[in-house]
Amino acid sequence: MNRYPLWKYIVVAIALAVGFIYTLPNFYGESPAVQISAGKPTVQVDAMTLKRVEDVLKSAKIPYELAQLDTRTVKVRFADTDTQLRAKTVLEEQLGSDYVVALNLLSRSPAWLAAIHAQPMYLGLDLRGGVHFLLQIDTKTTIDRAVERYASDVRALMRENRVQYSAVARRGQAVEVKFPDGVNRAKAKDLIAAKLDDLVVREEDRGGELYLVATLKPEALKRRQEMDLKQNLTTLRNRVNELGVAEPIIQQQGVDRIVVQLPGVQDTARAKQILGRTATLELRMADFTDSEIAAALAGQVPLGAELMRERNGQPVLVRKNVVLTGEYITDASAGFDEHGRPAVHMTLDSRGARIFQQLTRENIGKRMAILLIEKGQAEVVTAPVIQTEIPGGRVQITGMRSTEEANDIALLLRAGALAAPMEIIEERTVGPSLGSDNIRRGFYSTLVGFAGIVLFMVAYYRVFGVIASLALAVNVMLLVALLSMLQATLTLPGIAGIALTVGMAIDANVLIFERIREELRNGNTPQASIHAGYDRAWDTILDSNITTLIAGFFLFWLGSGPVRGFAVTLCLGILTSMFSAVTVSRAMVNLTYGRMKRIQKLSIG
Repeated sequence: MNRYPLWKYIVVAIALAVGFIYTLPNFYGESPAVQISAGKPTVQVDAMTLKRVEDVLKSAKIPYELAQLDTRTVKVRFADTDTQLRAKTVLEEQLGSDYVVALNLLSRSPAWLAAIHAQPMYLGLDLRGGVHFLLQIDTKTTIDRAVERYASDVRALMRENRVQYSAVARRGQAVEVKFPDGVNRAKAKDLIAAKLDDLVVREEDRGGELYLVATLKPEALKRRQEMDLKQNLTTLRNRVNELGVAEPIIQQQGVDRIVVQLPGVQDTARAKQILGRTATLELRMADFTDSEIAAALAGQVPLGAELMRERNGQPVLVRKNVVLTGEYITDASAGFDEHGRPAVHMTLDSRGARIFQQLTRENIGKRMAILLIEKGQAEVVTAPVIQTEIPGGRVQITGMRSTEEANDIALLLRAGALAAPMEIIEERTVGPSLGSDNIRRGFYSTLVGFAGIVLFMVAYYRVFGVIASLALAVNVMLLVALLSMLQATLTLPGIAGIALTVGMAIDANVLIFERIREELRNGNTPQASIHAGYDRAWDTILDSNITTLIAGFFLFWLGSGPVRGFAVTLCLGILTSMFSAVTVSRAMVNLTYGRMKRIQKLSIG
């Protein structure tokens, strides 16, 4: 009556074996390591990179425990942190700017486990230490930029089609066009509707003056915000890669927010400075005479120009027309000029190189201003006189205040500019010692809870309590194995989910055992009571777990960050508890009592 067919025992045995193997890596701990990844899109990390890394370490006589090639990175494991830091310094010097060398932690699990992709769970920021930022896009700036761009498009459209207009101006979140007569206004309205379909156009008459007012459609505005968010995500990933952070978390949260988590980073000020800056580059001509500059200082600024100052305080008159922007930059690195002063060396792509070569050829003897644009503010870094034609797309920017500024500007130019400014609205820093303390407290709290449940179950249900406790241990093992196989990130809420699963998983066994007791009180035989207890309690167990699973699903769907981590652990724990509490525990009961023809009494309390 209470015997499983052979295939069920085989399924249970396979599940236990797989669970045990994929849980093992979490018990080996982690060792200091370095992670080498590509610093440029054109650089590949392959077996040749791995050999080069090994050769560099051997020539520097730096011992290492393991060097392996992952999908797009090389990871090298060391015995201690001192060796790790020495290796990082040597590798950065030898590999150059083509590669990013980051500090990391690597599992100590043996090679045969790594060969079958048995990896430990990732540790979240609250367990490993690091910094957490929540950034919000400046939506107003996004709208202003979009409207400003459409104002230029409307102006160009009128000129191309020879439509007479008096003025085009941006007023708030609308573009207003003034016309001398109704014929031109009607023609312009049809043109805008046909060519600029993201705009909604309406006619307005103000004191006898004729206007067209164009506003962005809601769907166009939403699309622009989504594009800016995606571009900012890409830019932030590039910047974090340049910072040399191993396994960062950069993800969208809501419609206008981005979460950035940087494990292992403790310099919050440096991380904030790099992530929040919006620097980009512009080249403009400054070919004005001294008399024109003097007139501008007196208040007579020429049309199409603006008066600015260099870093040394000297006035410079710069044209508003931008001849070259930072979008043509393919690489930028910090260095020194011929006089030993900090500088940034840039490489332009083929189109940018052609534009720059033509610009320098046609303007020999004239000044050219290099502007750094940050958060809408333009600063003249340097304004040199063009001495000769410059081919090849190699540009040097001098005027840096320090080597740190040169490094930061080079990093920002390599990573690109943010599509829209972002504000840090939340930040948290978790020290490595606090992370270790969190792990220890979380582990011991789960262990104490597990021990308390085992003591209660054994005291109350005797042999069946022992079976339930073993099934509970199997449940925890399978849950950890699943999280490891999915390469989930374990956080404090995740540990709370595991602890909650331990408490909830025993409910199913309590229901089953109480049903068996009830059947025994009704006079049924022990074998029949076991059979009825498992069969008749199943519907109740299923209903209660499905309702909790639904709640966990909506927590995952509607939640974010730590809430989703808790939901994942909870939902997986429910699935493993149903398997362990019903299938695994019944297999053990069947092996214990199923082969006995006559049972006088069940040890169930």
